[in-house]
Amino acid sequence: MIQLTEIPFDDARPIDGYGPGFFRIGGDVLHGAVLVTATSARVWDGYDAQAPLLALAGEIDVLLIGTGPEMARPPADLVAALEAAGIGVELMASPTAARTYNVLLSEGRRVAAALLPVE
Repeated sequence: MIQLTEIPFDDARPIDGYGPGFFRIGGDVLHGAVLVTATSARVWDGYDAQAPLLALAGEIDVLLIGTGPEMARPPADLVAALEAAGIGVELMASPTAARTYNVLLSEGRRVAAALLPVE
C-alpha cells in the first residue's frame, strides 16, 4: 500500500502545475516565463532580464533555472553575474526545476525558480 503525505508549505507559494505556455503557482495562472520565490510569483522576461534575478541576492541561496522542456545552457554572462552576486545556480529542464523548487521550498530552503515555459 502506498501512503501519500501532503506537504505543508505554510505561507509559501508552491508551483501547482504547468502546461503549454503557462505555470500555476499558489493557485494563480501565469503565462510565459516566470520568476517564483516563496512569497511571490511574476512574469519574467527571460534571460535578458537579469535585474530581477540579481535583486534576489541576499534573499536566496540558490536559483533554479528551468530552461524549458529540455535541458539547455543559458547565456554564460547570466550565470556568471548570478554567481558573482553570491547566488548558487542550478540548471535543469523546467518540469524538473518546478518539482525541485517545491521540494526545497517544503524544506524551508531559501530558493527561487526562474522558469522558461514548456511549449
